[in-house]
Order: sequence, then C-alpha cells, then structure tokens
Amino acid sequence: MTELPGPTEWGESVGVGPWVGPWPEDDRYDRHLLAEGDRRNVVDRYRYWTLEAVVADLDTRRHPFHVAIENFGHDLNIGTVVRTANAFLAAEVHVVGRRRWNRRGAMVTDRYQHLRHHPEVGGLLDFARERALAVVAVDNGPGAVPLETVDLPRECVLVFGEEGPGLSPAARSGADLTVSISQYGSTRSLNAGVAAGIAMHGWIRQHATPVHDG
Repeated sequence: MTELPGPTEWGESVGVGPWVGPWPEDDRYDRHLLAEGDRRNVVDRYRYWTLEAVVADLDTRRHPFHVAIENFGHDLNIGTVVRTANAFLAAEVHVVGRRRWNRRGAMVTDRYQHLRHHPEVGGLLDFARERALAVVAVDNGPGAVPLETVDLPRECVLVFGEEGPGLSPAARSGADLTVSISQYGSTRSLNAGVAAGIAMHGWIRQHATPVHDG
C-alpha cells in the first residue's frame, strides 16, 4: 500500500495572516510564518512558533500515559489514534508490528507527537517494564473490567488491537489489567480509533486538570 502524505495546511479560513507590527525577538518564532501567516491547526498560544519550539513546550507538559496500537495488518486507524493522543498530550505513541502506516489520518499531528516503533509486542512490554509503566489492554474479551468502573493507573500504556482481530494473544497475556468499553447496541466491537479516544479520555477524566482555553 502506498503511504499518502498528510495535508500541510488547512486553507485560508483557518489561522492568521502575516504578523502585523514589529516582529518579536523571541527565537521561538518562525520568520517564514511571521511573514506569510500561520495556517496550521494549532492552538493560539503556538501561533507563529517553530515546530521545534512547539514540541519543546509540549514536552514540558506531557501526561505520563502512553498509547500503543498493534499494526500487524496495516491498520488504518493509527492516524486517528495519533491525532487523539496529541489532543490529550500522551507521552508517546507506540506502533507495534509494521513500521509503515498511513499518516493521512493524523492530520499532521504526528509532527508534534513522539512516536516509537516495536517490531513485536515483546519490545513494547520490555519498554513498559523498564519504566514501571502498567500495561492496560483495552479489549472486550473475557475477564475485562468495565472502563467506566476502574481506576486507571496514572503511569501506564494503553494498548489497542487492530480493527477486526483485536489484541494479539501476546498483548493480552502481557497486560497487567484489561478493560472493556461498555456497549449497548448490536455491534460486538468499536472502531479502534474510537475506542482509543474513549479510553484516553477516561484517563484524562481521572488524572488531568480540565482546561478552559483553546
């Protein structure tokens, strides 16, 4: 499968035009963006900042949860997972299995999000153990505890399986905790990208301070 590039900007209706007035001396500002305008999908505090400056600032505030998704069959949900992990400021996103994935769904947020690749599940589990991160599998199989009732570990890795087959046996057996998302309709599973967003927000509700600005 050919890997498609993501969009680089959002059009004239989004963002701001060229800087008006004397340019700031702060080296966090990008001279090209000051001159041409900033059409990126970033919050206002990062307008005109360089990519490196934005990432450096995010690194001072990242949350201590990680997200991992298995990619043994080239899952198309990975871009959505990365975009959501950026929104909730996850420490890292781990892709297990195939290194290549379609970045279009990430909508450029992969530039701001730390990504790590593991060829096999064992590498992810070793990473978690070395850093004392609890491994939380998100799966609706037997023995899973409803996400709505569980206290998620503050420092953890939320692990998601592929669309269709779900988590691999190695990921299930290596988890410290397995949680499920309650469903009330006819389908037996959720889209992996949707499930990841729900689980990440579950962590945010328990451990993060709400924000009220854009």
